[in-house]
Amino acid sequence: GNIFRARMKAIKSPFIKLVRGKGLLNAVEIEPYKGKTAWDVCVEMAKNGLLAKPTHQHIIRFAAPLVISEEQLNEGLDIIEKSIKIVEKNANS
Repeated sequence: GNIFRARMKAIKSPFIKLVRGKGLLNAVEIEPYKGKTAWDVCVEMAKNGLLAKPTHQHIIRFAAPLVISEEQLNEGLDIIEKSIKIVEKNANS
């Protein structure tokens, strides 16, 4: 959980408002940006191979398996960061 939260907090994006959680149950509050919401980020993550649940139009919940390896966690974090950057780029286009 600490690895997840530290890496998410390091992403510089107008989308990320707050990162919170305990253990492997985490959430990222998404600040709507140029009409793009948490839903748009979740759709892009799904295209890139990671499923997450958008809630209340501005929160994305993450619940990693208890048996996840650090390598797998970093792979998931790479997908999250890539997806956020793609949606941000598309919003600016």
